[in-house]
Order: sequence, then C-alpha cells, then structure tokens
Amino acid sequence: MKSFKKRGALTHFQILSEICKQNPNLKQKDLAESLDITIQAVSENIKTLVDEGYITSKDGRSPYKITQKGIDKVKKDAIILRKYSDSVLETMNHFKTVWPAIAAEKLKEGESVGIYMEGGILYASKQPASATGTVLKDAEKGRDVALGGLTGLIDMEIGEAIIITVPNIKNGGSEACDLELIRNIYENGTQHGGSIDKVAIVGTVSRSITNQLNLPVDIEFAAAAGTANACRKGLNVMVLSVGDMTKAFIRELEEEKVKYNIIDGLK
Repeated sequence: MKSFKKRGALTHFQILSEICKQNPNLKQKDLAESLDITIQAVSENIKTLVDEGYITSKDGRSPYKITQKGIDKVKKDAIILRKYSDSVLETMNHFKTVWPAIAAEKLKEGESVGIYMEGGILYASKQPASATGTVLKDAEKGRDVALGGLTGLIDMEIGEAIIITVPNIKNGGSEACDLELIRNIYENGTQHGGSIDKVAIVGTVSRSITNQLNLPVDIEFAAAAGTANACRKGLNVMVLSVGDMTKAFIRELEEEKVKYNIIDGLK
C-alpha cells in the first residue's frame, strides 16, 4: 500500500477511476457528489492530476480525458488495492468460527477450554487461561483439536532476536570467530535471562559454525521472516549472520518491529 501513503493518493485514484468509467463531460460537481468531497477539493486534485500528466483538461474544466500514463496508474493502483483487500479478507478469515490447537490433554466435544501459547505452539487444556474456547470435536492428547467461540487474549510475551555477526570467508570465516562466545550465548540465553529457543543462520560460514559447535539449525531459508514469526510467538532466536547480509536481515526485523540485539562474533 506504499502507493497510497502519499496524501491525496487515494482521492487521485478515485477521480481517475470515475473519469475512466464516466463520459468525458463529467463535471466537478458530479465527482464531488460521487466521492463525497467538496468541489474545491475536486478542483485542487484535478489540477494536480493535470500537472502530473494523468489527465488533460482545458483550463481545469471538463471535458477531462485520461492519458495513457493515467490509465497505467489506475491499473497499477487497482492491482495494489486488490492485493491489499485480498490479504485483508484472508486475515479476516482467520477470525473464523474454527481454530486449530494441540490438545494438552484428552478433550471432549462441548468442553470449555483455556488456550495458551507455549514454545510457539497453540495449546488447549481444561486449565483456566486468559483466552478460552469450546471444543468442537473430541480429541486425544497431542492431537489437533478444533475450537470455536474464541474469546479473550492469548497471554504471551514477545521474544527477541540476538544477532551475532560473523566474518565472511575473505575475512577469515569461522576461524576468525569467537566460537566460545557463541556457545555461551546459546547456553546462557538473552541478557534478560530468557533461554534461546531457536537458532537461525544466514550464510555458509554460519552453517559451518553451527556444525562445529553441534548446534541445531531451526531457521535457514527466509531466515529474517522466520525469525520475526518466531519472536512474535514468544520465542527467543539466536541468529548467526555473515557480514553485509546482516544489514538486510536487520532491516526486515525493524519493518516487522521485532526487538533485537547485535553482538560482534569476531575474536
């Protein structure tokens, strides 16, 4: 939706769309009534659209004709809006009548259960919780269970990412890394006392380091997105990232508003 962040962008799209749909003698009064804005606002937007080459007009008055540049803009913006609305509809579908969770114990249809997050996984049990739901079908312990009538908020703290930058192969690779530091961070957790739940790697040198330290690799491909998702589910992630790759990784975490700390892994 970046195309619509600029002030007046949505109004420009609406005006261009109306000009496309209507006859060339469409007047400012018609546009104002259709878009529920003032005639003055229409006039100002028309002037901008003419100046930017999206429509042509004689002295800012009808008839208005949309240019090829304007047609291209309408098509592009319409596609962006459609994708955005599709994503909203998909999100709203998650607010559905049925949610899946893992049964923490044997559950019976019709039982009221507490819903909680543990280790990044959604569980349902007979124990009270800040979020509740109703079991829609019998489920054995450890199986997926269908839940309906969800209410409340799932009690969950957001995790953080510890990013350890490691040198690329030209600067020594794994041999130039402080492997003991990396091991200590993995074993002792975050500076706030939280344990490391997942390990993410970016780059071949990072893979070599985890091999040498016999560390599990949980997130390797699309590591930034995977790390952000894990942190949002309350998990702490230790990330090994090579050189300049770290910049793009951090940029994505910042866009996702994920907390992170950076540690230099060089000896």
